Amino acid sequence: MSNEKNWALFGCGVIAHEMAEAMKKTGRHPYAIWNRTKEKALKFQEEYGLEKVYDTPEELLSDPDIDIVYITTPHNTHIEYAVAALKAGKHVLCEKSIFLNYAELMEAESIAKSQDLVLAEAMTIFHMPLYKKLLKRLSHGDFGPVNLITLNFGSYKVYDMKNRFFNKDLAGGAMLDIGVYALSLARIFLKSSPEEFKSIMKKAPSGSDENSATVLMNPDGQMVTMMLSMHSKQPKRAVISCDKCYVEIMEYPRADKAKIVWTETGETEEISEGNTSDALSYEIIDMEKAVSGDKEIMRLTDTTDVMRLMTGIRLDWGYFYDGENAENIFYPE
Repeated sequence: MSNEKNWALFGCGVIAHEMAEAMKKTGRHPYAIWNRTKEKALKFQEEYGLEKVYDTPEELLSDPDIDIVYITTPHNTHIEYAVAALKAGKHVLCEKSIFLNYAELMEAESIAKSQDLVLAEAMTIFHMPLYKKLLKRLSHGDFGPVNLITLNFGSYKVYDMKNRFFNKDLAGGAMLDIGVYALSLARIFLKSSPEEFKSIMKKAPSGSDENSATVLMNPDGQMVTMMLSMHSKQPKRAVISCDKCYVEIMEYPRADKAKIVWTETGETEEISEGNTSDALSYEIIDMEKAVSGDKEIMRLTDTTDVMRLMTGIRLDWGYFYDGENAENIFYPE
């Protein structure tokens, strides 16, 4: 498969390497890169055969041959780079969490719409074939209506308050780092976005959100429970409870298998679709489809609903990052 679109990367950390490997799998390669430390960018270029390394973001964005910019830098830098890329006429795929808050997303969405560009979050759940298969079966009535979704996601991160997982200056904390996966999964299986919630949070020594428990409900009466932790190991487990069955999904950010337990008989059905190892390849393929015209495939509406929820929950906690306050992170559409 030929490289139909030229991709440029901001940042060359772990996820950038994973994306470059995924591009190789799909017959593509990154075209250009910028990184704060140029030596790392040059090593990345040598490893993956990029054509160009740029000294500044501005130089990269002025290259007319670049179609898509993939942003992999820390959360608190996303809005600056995304806005600059969109204003330069580039499509943007941004690592999760796409931005810090709802207001930032509204700003970037407005620019993307005015420029007729694709703005999307690199949310693996939206692109895994397993979820597309489950959603198709749900729409056909196989499972009956969804009543309750139960979500767990806990990582044991050693206390290091300078690490991005706990560092508030880098927008650390469980909600933006792992809660975004849980809420994204919930959103695609719900009829409508939750509007009611109750949530409690325990802070890490740095002040970042370490543990939280949240219950949500949408206007259709569907409920979600979510337990997150950055300092306690939990299974990445999702249970979608319906009338006719429940669906259990382990390692749900990049899942390729699910178990269905049928209500009436108690029998178990195992299903599989896609491959966990190809998660980023699915993102790449869908992003290029979006750039070619199928914008809905990137599910920006769901990203917007999730960001609205995360921002609302943080507002309820009274939890803000540098430069944020109750007036500037969340405003009505």
